[in-house]
Amino acid sequence: MKRLPIPDDVTGEEIDADVRQELQSLPKGLAEDVSRNLVMVARLIDEDPEGAYAYSRIALRLASRVAAVREAAGFAAYANQKYSEALAEFRAARRMTGNVDLWPVMADCERGLGRPEKALDMAGAPEVHKLDKAGQVEMRLVAAGARRDMGQLDAAIVTLQSPELASNSVQPWTARLRYAYADALLAAGREGEAREWFAKAVESDKDGSTDASDRLAELDGVEFVDAFVEDEDEDDIVEAAADAEADTEVETEGDGEDDGEDDGEDDIVEAEQTEPVVEADDDDDAPRG
Repeated sequence: MKRLPIPDDVTGEEIDADVRQELQSLPKGLAEDVSRNLVMVARLIDEDPEGAYAYSRIALRLASRVAAVREAAGFAAYANQKYSEALAEFRAARRMTGNVDLWPVMADCERGLGRPEKALDMAGAPEVHKLDKAGQVEMRLVAAGARRDMGQLDAAIVTLQSPELASNSVQPWTARLRYAYADALLAAGREGEAREWFAKAVESDKDGSTDASDRLAELDGVEFVDAFVEDEDEDDIVEAAADAEADTEVETEGDGEDDGEDDGEDDIVEAEQTEPVVEADDDDDAPRG
């Protein structure tokens, strides 16, 4: 089995205690290999989803009967928009554990597969009532997305209207919920309300999980200039000006040598070269200077 390089600082101890507990059913050396690959999945899934997917496949080949491994493989596939594969892994993990936590992301996989009606069916299933508050909010976001997939903008807006949206307390899901609501309002042509909710999303988005600030600035007609690119352009201009100045100095120095003290010597050399030519007019073999 082909292995991928893993940095020495990855020990496998970085994974959650619950996952380590699951891996205890494996031989010690195998458990360590699996855990190190799972750490790499977690490290790469945001910045390098393809890399994360590659590590998840190795972990899956090593320990396909461990629910945490199936779940990690599902999220890696999901990050790469491999929705059918992700759904299969999530279903396997759920069968192993009986846990409903993956229900919202499974419904979103149905959306990714072009089945928003199935996602809406899942949003109304009894499993939703077993979710914690974060899971229920996530399910609401998926259901609203399914409504939008079906062109039901007004229904999407109504779906997002909830006590969690109206609450002034900031929770981990608040920014994303407000952002989704603002985006749905904007899609429905309600720009004034959309601006208000994008502003509220900015207030609650402490870790920059959304681009609400950019969307708000866009509505306000603010254009951002890439300062790095602008600095590069200024450096190019300065460099070009310096090169032009250097070329001018070289030309000026060259002109001074031609018109200065060497002029007399040049005239003498020119006269010496010219005279033999005049004397040798009748000699076809004479040098031409």
